[in-house]
Amino acid sequence: MTPMTATLWGPPIDVLPLFAREEQALVSVLTDLDADQWAAPTACPGWSVHDLVAHVLGGKLGRLSRDRDGYEATSPAPGEPFPAFIHRINDEWVRACRRLSPEVLFAMVVDSTAQLTEMWKRQDLDELGGPVTWAGPAPAPRWLDVAREYTELWVHQQQIREAVGAPLLDDPEFRAPVVDTFMRALPHTLRDVTARSGRQIGYTVTGPGGGRWTARAADGGWTLDRGAPSSRAPLASVTTDADTFWRLCVRMVKPADVAGRVSAKGDESVCAAVLEMVSVIA
Repeated sequence: MTPMTATLWGPPIDVLPLFAREEQALVSVLTDLDADQWAAPTACPGWSVHDLVAHVLGGKLGRLSRDRDGYEATSPAPGEPFPAFIHRINDEWVRACRRLSPEVLFAMVVDSTAQLTEMWKRQDLDELGGPVTWAGPAPAPRWLDVAREYTELWVHQQQIREAVGAPLLDDPEFRAPVVDTFMRALPHTLRDVTARSGRQIGYTVTGPGGGRWTARAADGGWTLDRGAPSSRAPLASVTTDADTFWRLCVRMVKPADVAGRVSAKGDESVCAAVLEMVSVIA
C-alpha cells in the first residue's frame, strides 16, 4: 500500500490498527448484558440497546455487501433527500431485527466484524471512493471513509455503554482518532464563510484525546491542518473539551446546552458556524 497523502481534509488518519480492539471492547460489553439491559433505552430516540446493536450490525452487513460484493439494492425514492433515505432504511432494518434474539444479534455482529476487518486490510486507503457526505460532496479518499466508519462504531458503542452503565471507551488511543476525524468536517462547515485567502480559524480540543487544528481560507475554499493558527489574530477560535466536542458533532447536545464548556473568540457569526459542525449524516 502506498503512503497515504494529505488532502484538503488535512493529513490522513490510519485507524485500521484500532478496529479489532474497538470491536473486542464492544463484544466484551455485549457478552455481559442481561435481558433488562438489552431492552434499556439509549440516546437514539425510540431505540433500545437491542435496536442500536441491530443498527451497528446493519452497517457492517451493508458495508460488506456494497464494498466487498458490489451489491447495491437500495436507493432513495424519487425526490427523497439522502439523509431522509438513510433514516428510513435504518428504521426499516431495526424494526425487522426486533424479531431476532440478542444471542442471534451478538453472533452476527461477531461474524461480520471478522469479515469487515479482513476487507479493510485489502483496501488502498489513498484511493478515492464515494463522498463522506458530512465532509463535503467531493469523492473522498478511503482513509477518510474508513475513519468515518470507525467513528460511527465508537459513538454507538459509547451510547450502548451509557445505556447499560458500563465505563465509556474514553482512552485517548480510542478517542483521539474520533476527534481528529470529526474535525475533517470543518472545511465543509465553513463553505459559506467568506474570508480573504490566508485567514485562519482555530479549533482546540482540550484534555486526553484532544489537539489543535487550523482551517485556512484559500481560493478554492477552506483547507485543514493540524496545529494552532500561526496568525496572531485569527478570524475566530473555538475551544472545548473532548467529551463536549464529540457530543456536539453528533448532535447529542446543542451549542446552547454546553455554552459553559465552550470558549469562542473572534467573529461571532463564524464561531456560531463552527459550533454547528456536524460529523454524522443528519
